[in-house]
Amino acid sequence: MFENDTFVERPWGRYMKLYQESGVWVKRVEVNPGGRLSLQRHHRRSEKWIIVKGRGLAVVDGQEHEMIPGVILDVPAESEHRIGNAGEAQLVFIEVACGEYLGEDDITRIQDDYAR
Repeated sequence: MFENDTFVERPWGRYMKLYQESGVWVKRVEVNPGGRLSLQRHHRRSEKWIIVKGRGLAVVDGQEHEMIPGVILDVPAESEHRIGNAGEAQLVFIEVACGEYLGEDDITRIQDDYAR
């Protein structure tokens, strides 16, 4: 499925899928101030996060990373990871996911602020 020009709302913000083909997708992700994604793991895909705007804090396998515009973070498959907005403005990043399977159900939530 490809949601062209349509944002998908989440409790932490929203995302829009910009491009998808077999083995790869590109999303624009916006995280509200104070919001953060669940601590999670993907089994069949890796991700790269490219920070466009705002300030964030990411954790990958227990290591914290300050996220500011221009930073690119590699999130390997099977790693525990999360990103949150550490500023007062919207955190915007581009997510590039690569893998044999890119379904939204390839997620194991370890901790979630929104009880999902």
